[in-house]
Amino acid sequence: MRQENKQENQSLSSRITFKGAIAGSSDKSGSLAPVGDWTPPACWYEPYSADQFAKDTERGYHMVADDPKQPLYARKSVHDFRNTYKDGKYKNYNRDKADEGSWWVAQRDPDRWMEDAAQKCDREPFWVENGEPVDDPNAVDPEILAGLAYNRIKLPDTHVTLAPEDKTKVNLPTWAWLDKATFKKVSVTAVLNAQGINIEATTTARPVALKLEPGTADAETFPASGECGFNEDGSIGEAWARGKSDRTPPCGIKYLRSSGNGSYDLKATITWEVTWEGTGVPGGRLPDGSFGTTQNVTVEEVQSINR
Repeated sequence: MRQENKQENQSLSSRITFKGAIAGSSDKSGSLAPVGDWTPPACWYEPYSADQFAKDTERGYHMVADDPKQPLYARKSVHDFRNTYKDGKYKNYNRDKADEGSWWVAQRDPDRWMEDAAQKCDREPFWVENGEPVDDPNAVDPEILAGLAYNRIKLPDTHVTLAPEDKTKVNLPTWAWLDKATFKKVSVTAVLNAQGINIEATTTARPVALKLEPGTADAETFPASGECGFNEDGSIGEAWARGKSDRTPPCGIKYLRSSGNGSYDLKATITWEVTWEGTGVPGGRLPDGSFGTTQNVTVEEVQSINR
């Protein structure tokens, strides 16, 4: 899958590719929501050849400059940009020294290009000689790739199995559990192979806890915190079976009031521990992520019941 991005003065596409448990670029369902203030990179710089940069700049220039419907300021903008790299500060896009370096060009997450974080990459394309370090903290590297992979991880739906199922009773403990076969670690690898740079990073999310929110204050959770840890086999909670009626569920809910003619929105949120590793570096931890879904639970007014 290829991520693409359009810039104001040029439209070079990102060459970063992704493989693994990938969420679609237009469908973000199942995506990790970082816990805390951290967010994946909204922008970065990638290398391009002189020829790539020249062809794309010329194409973008003519699309705007040759269109009489374009406003004057837009035509002036592309003219000034083109002039800098063709006839001004640089000559003919550095094509005569194409084997000596690369152009580094800003890319932005197409879903976040209006955010302040995406404006950090505000440098116009700049030339870097081969073998020289790229003097910018947003130049693509394995850690940036790891953050981009974080943003592409697709997680399974958090649908909790309940007993009783769909309908439960007031004051009756409802057991909740998740199948171990569904909730296992997932990974996405981001790869960049361009202009002599061949790097990748793999970001892995592992489920570590389930939090239940009953959808009403008139309820108790088991445990009291509502947070159910994973078992050694990768499951959460314990499946209800005959003979367990007198036991308190290790993971579950007890509703104290009927839902009347409606239902309660039970929210189940999985916390995922996230790690990464990349080319030439040991990697480490990224902020935990979470993903939750809601399901309807009908609670009937029956004070005692045998099961």
